[in-house]
Amino acid sequence: MADALTVQIDASLAAYRTFHTDWERHLTWQIGLLREATPDLILADIPYLTLAAAARLDIPAVALCSLNWADVLAAYAPESPDLDRLCAPMLDAYNSAAVFLCPEPSMPMPTLRNVHPIGPIGVLGRSQRPLIDHRLGLRDDETLVLIGLSGMEMRLSLTHWPRLPGVHWLTPPGTDAQRDDVHDWTILGARPMVDLIASCDAFLTKPGYGAFVEAACHGTPVLYVERDDWPEEPGLSRWLHTHGRAQRLSREQFAQGNLGVPLRELLVLPACESAAPTGIAEAVTWLERLMR
Repeated sequence: MADALTVQIDASLAAYRTFHTDWERHLTWQIGLLREATPDLILADIPYLTLAAAARLDIPAVALCSLNWADVLAAYAPESPDLDRLCAPMLDAYNSAAVFLCPEPSMPMPTLRNVHPIGPIGVLGRSQRPLIDHRLGLRDDETLVLIGLSGMEMRLSLTHWPRLPGVHWLTPPGTDAQRDDVHDWTILGARPMVDLIASCDAFLTKPGYGAFVEAACHGTPVLYVERDDWPEEPGLSRWLHTHGRAQRLSREQFAQGNLGVPLRELLVLPACESAAPTGIAEAVTWLERLMR
């Protein structure tokens, strides 16, 4: 990734080619690590090298993820002449797992034979809104929108964004804006991101598994920036619009801060029942079954 929204396709292909040129050397190294560690079971999210080594050593393994890197690579480089060569060891490794657990919502994985769907996986936080309002000096009738781009750095400049009456923005550190309606979340101290999601009136983010699921689990409305090239987005977006309140933004709207209309439309959408992270218990059941 060049930033939170931009994939470096050529650089990624080059990295895969370099890595797979020395595939056997990498695999030998990983086998050595596993021999030394002597695990009873491997839970992988989702390093295919580790799964390949586990298969060589007959160590049971569970893959757990909403995506797999072979299908992601194929989506970005379908015309690459060496795509099949690059994907072959990846797919062999994924298919070698006892099961590939796909938490809802996952991208389609037609290349895998061992897929098993489970419920959503997410962390539950707690709202700390009264404390946050006090710390930021907000009134009860003001709207607080959290901005977070799923852990990827992306320098934001909100200086030119239009002011929205009654709206305040809670932003990552380093955001460029000297305004009284923009607040760096570090002013709140060390608080888990999931607590901020639970505390705010809306969440501005990009399509990503954790962001979408944890927002839906807390009933937090989501403004999300389009990410049409990311293979997970169609499934993630469909799920979020079914299980939560969501509005899609163009990259131009996001860059220019033209969020007044979509934010108003988002906040008047009818509430729905919050999603439940049932996939955690389901994944544990699979692990217990294989540990017996």
